[in-house]
Amino acid sequence: MSLKEKIQELSAELLPEIIEIRRYLHMHPELSFQEFETSKYIKSVLFNWKIPFHDGIADTGIVVLLKGKNPEKSCTALRTDFDALPIQEENKVEYCSKNTGVMHACGHDAHTASLMGALKILHAIKSEWEGSIKFIFQPAEERLPGGAKQMIAEGVLENPKVHNMFGQHVFPDLQVGKVGFKAGMYMASTDELHITIKGKGGHAALPEKNKNPIKVASKLISELYDYFDKEKETRSVFSIGFIKGNGSTNVVPDKVKMMGTLRAMDENWRENAHDKMLNVAEELAKKYHAEIDFEIRKGYPFLENDIPLTEKAIELAKKYLGEENVTLLPIRMTAEDFSYYTKEVPSCFYRLGTANKEKGITHGLHTSSFDIDENSLEIGMGLMAFLATRGFS
Repeated sequence: MSLKEKIQELSAELLPEIIEIRRYLHMHPELSFQEFETSKYIKSVLFNWKIPFHDGIADTGIVVLLKGKNPEKSCTALRTDFDALPIQEENKVEYCSKNTGVMHACGHDAHTASLMGALKILHAIKSEWEGSIKFIFQPAEERLPGGAKQMIAEGVLENPKVHNMFGQHVFPDLQVGKVGFKAGMYMASTDELHITIKGKGGHAALPEKNKNPIKVASKLISELYDYFDKEKETRSVFSIGFIKGNGSTNVVPDKVKMMGTLRAMDENWRENAHDKMLNVAEELAKKYHAEIDFEIRKGYPFLENDIPLTEKAIELAKKYLGEENVTLLPIRMTAEDFSYYTKEVPSCFYRLGTANKEKGITHGLHTSSFDIDENSLEIGMGLMAFLATRGFS
């Protein structure tokens, strides 16, 4: 029996156990930087499996190092994230979230279960592959500054030094049984925009006595949308998603709060865009005698998959799943803190199909009805294990 066949056989055998792990995590979600019980649960499973681990990295992060034959030959890292989102789940399933207002709506429960399955598989056959494999269980992907940045700062890519890295993310746009890859530029950088406009409130019928911050906000939104809509130098997204004034039909508020995002695929353009937004805000503040606090919280960089590594991973995925089940993906304007790893080591971040139209499992990420076809976990753990054993160096 080939190594591929052994991995596939073990993936099928382990599926019920890995589904159970995924469901436990799904029922007990925790927000970013608060994943204390999640971390305890993962460690309890590892303890029961008699697999040593290092913990306390970025507070709740965990690392497992497996050594195969010739462990110094190379080190491949596999990463998962395990935080959840502030969403009230609406699914009517037996494993629905038990934590009010918190849900695994981005599939991090599935990511973690898949990685644990890959770990158990590779531990069982560690005499049959070469090198070392590092399993990174990371907190806080969903919230700036991101758990990846902190784990890197605390040395997760050292001792032994990681030579290449893989991350896997669920993808409800792909049917279960399929995976997707994109070599090179793949995902955008992300910045949070937090804006407060202070004017002078009063009676809406007496505009000569007011400095209406809503008027200034509308001008700011209009000018920035006009600028970014016309900007064709690079792919980008500017969006305001929140505005609050607390006025009324006849009341002008003293201040307006807004929040939004900027996404980009080029770091120089990104920095210039920051300057442009601040300059527009400054000019409008002067023109309308208002005060504008325009805070740009710089987030994750763009994610660029290593081309040779990704191309090799695509060929291996075709061998593992069949050519018809491997899809090439377009650029996405969403963001991921896995991008920090891609800046440090050759990396590949790919997608695992989790949809099942026949079962009605089609809802998107970050929605209250998101779910996965759990048969995808068999492919998720198996493919990660297969990629990790191929001796990249």
